[in-house]
Amino acid sequence: MTRDATIARVHEYFDTGAFQSELADLVTYRSESQNPADEARTESHRYLETAMLPRLEAMNFACQIIDNPDPQGGPLLIGERHEGDDLSTVLTYGHGDTVLGQEGMWRDGLEPWALVEEGDRLYGRGAADNKSQHLINLAALEAVLSVRGCLGFNIRIVIEMSEEVGSMGLPQVFERFKDRLTADVLIASDGPRLQPDVPTIFMGSRGGITFDLLVETHEGAHHSGNWGGLLADPAMILAHALASITDRRGQINVPEWRPDSLTDAVRATLKDLPVEGGNGPQVNPDWGEEGLTPAERVFGWNSFAVLAQIAGIPEAPVNAISGWARATCQLRFVVGTDPEEVVPALRRHLDAQGFEDVQIILHDRSFFSATRLDPQHPWAEFVGNSIRKTTGGKLHVLPNLAGSLPNDSFTDILGVPTIWVPHSYRGCSQHAPNEHVLKSVCRDALGVMAGLFWDVGAIRIPQSDWQKHR
Repeated sequence: MTRDATIARVHEYFDTGAFQSELADLVTYRSESQNPADEARTESHRYLETAMLPRLEAMNFACQIIDNPDPQGGPLLIGERHEGDDLSTVLTYGHGDTVLGQEGMWRDGLEPWALVEEGDRLYGRGAADNKSQHLINLAALEAVLSVRGCLGFNIRIVIEMSEEVGSMGLPQVFERFKDRLTADVLIASDGPRLQPDVPTIFMGSRGGITFDLLVETHEGAHHSGNWGGLLADPAMILAHALASITDRRGQINVPEWRPDSLTDAVRATLKDLPVEGGNGPQVNPDWGEEGLTPAERVFGWNSFAVLAQIAGIPEAPVNAISGWARATCQLRFVVGTDPEEVVPALRRHLDAQGFEDVQIILHDRSFFSATRLDPQHPWAEFVGNSIRKTTGGKLHVLPNLAGSLPNDSFTDILGVPTIWVPHSYRGCSQHAPNEHVLKSVCRDALGVMAGLFWDVGAIRIPQSDWQKHR
């Protein structure tokens, strides 16, 4: 009954091929939450009922599959394993839904719904985001149970099937089942490590808000020869409106979108953290807020992006001036930016620049709020020290993820401190063709989580310590 034996057990699970086999089964579920077809919704329910529920019940979780209160959202599973009223309670989370499979866009030899192993890579839709990540955590819990005979703590779990469409319905479920989901800490996994060979923890995430900018100038499209110079060109108007939001290097021009939360303490946490490597694209040193380091730009500052832009018929252009143009835009923002003020601030900015006719149309479930936990919080220090014990000291600590997660539902509704331990890497091609996870990262992550869950059951943080820091 030792920590080392638990880590050895979970490494054996990987080395015998059991992890790869089980991940291969999870990847076969076509759980595309972005697909409105009834078949996709049925597949999401099947993922919970046949892939998750039996495994959790085998660990003596009492589980319930819940219909999403939002008719556009997929089902959710909540469960609990209770070992003692005097023990700490950990909440964990995963999402079994994926973005669209993008069939036909993967390179030769690959397809989204079949796991393909090539060298250190395991390819498949959801392999990195998020099926491997909650599989790793469940396998680590099983390893602790097999060695110790118990966990030594209580655990509650949420697995949702709508994260890729904004976690619609999740806040309502948390409000309804709050008493069954509150805990001392959230320990969950999503997102990438900064570098594949070094574990990362982050305690929050940037927020994200998505909206369309739409310009409509006239009805229908009209011949560009007969009407060029007479009709306003909506694509040109939209291009100038977009260009007013940032300067030519992407520095934000909307005053309310420029945060004031990049404090000296946050700068110190971000100092020397790497943002390159892991087979990702090369960072452009001349893009983004001038005077900030790359880490400060992506983890401590706001960024605006145009996700898509269209006018006319790009695949079959004709000699006509379109009557409309549209751009889908996104602001990623850190703590200190009020999401309710993002659109009003943009409206004031566009009006002041003479773009009163540019419409702003928010997407459904258009934003997550930004969250951030103090890296010196007792639970953050506990998790960090456990991981360092397993890795011999290697660990990257972030105040928040650069991307967005439904972390605000955990912090604002359930009131729990949040620690995320990601098990992917930044070159994993999540949300794109050829998504994959690295076998080396998965094996390492299994040991990290087995050691962490062992430590949670062996050494409790006194409730007085974590309560005063919530």
